[in-house]
Amino acid sequence: MNNRVLVLNNDSSPLMVCSVERAFILVYLNKSEMVKPANGYKLHSISQAFPMPSVIRLNRYVNAPYKGVNLTRQNIFKRDNFECQYCSTKRDLTIDHVIPRAKGGKDSWTNLVTACKRCNAKKGDYSPEEANMPLRHKPVRPSYAIFLKDYANGNANEWEEYLS
Repeated sequence: MNNRVLVLNNDSSPLMVCSVERAFILVYLNKSEMVKPANGYKLHSISQAFPMPSVIRLNRYVNAPYKGVNLTRQNIFKRDNFECQYCSTKRDLTIDHVIPRAKGGKDSWTNLVTACKRCNAKKGDYSPEEANMPLRHKPVRPSYAIFLKDYANGNANEWEEYLS
């Protein structure tokens, strides 16, 4: 069983992802409640069948430290949907500084975008406006909830309303 379950804090904010087994134990021990069962799936014991959880909510509020998304090359690619932010190709991807380092650009979520090698070379040491290459999407710092979708394993539609 490799399905994953979205765990919500008591205030319904996304907290983490856990295994179905762990989620079932939390529900069974009354430490959480099932918010949404997995469509049609059941967990079976010798004499009973239980609905398989897809989303659970903890009964007590857990004070979790700030969960941010680390600024990494792979996370920038994920945020930009693995496509060039200038021409939308998905081939030969690299990272581009919107404001070039030579002009004071820093490594930050709002200054780094995914670009193909061709567009990155064409833009060179210019801003997108100077190079006449507008960005398709403005770069933003992603939320932790967006990255929880990576663990959905086919549950993305069931989790959508809780991750927005």
